[in-house]
Amino acid sequence: MHELGIVFHIVKMVEEVGEQNSLTSVSRVKLTLGEVSGVVPDYLVDCWRWTAEKNDLIRGSVLEVEEAPAVTVCNACGKTYGTVEHGRTCPHCGSEDTVLLTGDQVELTEIEAC
Repeated sequence: MHELGIVFHIVKMVEEVGEQNSLTSVSRVKLTLGEVSGVVPDYLVDCWRWTAEKNDLIRGSVLEVEEAPAVTVCNACGKTYGTVEHGRTCPHCGSEDTVLLTGDQVELTEIEAC
């Protein structure tokens, strides 16, 4: 379960921001999770709850997960399309010369202090 490792990394980032801004308590952390990141949102939230119970700064905080769609661009025709729906092959021209633009990220986007 790599979600626990991701949570530990997020907590470390929150602690660094907390220290830089003299925060004593965080009520909410918002995360953007790419559609093809390989991270299971429910597991991530469960790991967050477990970890938050053991950390004074984030105790009682909520982890909000916002999903970002996976979008691929075709190098042959230049068009973009939904990665999950069409996979690696461009639905516009049939080329496999494609690159994932977004959708694999795990990004800390917001920290709300109490």
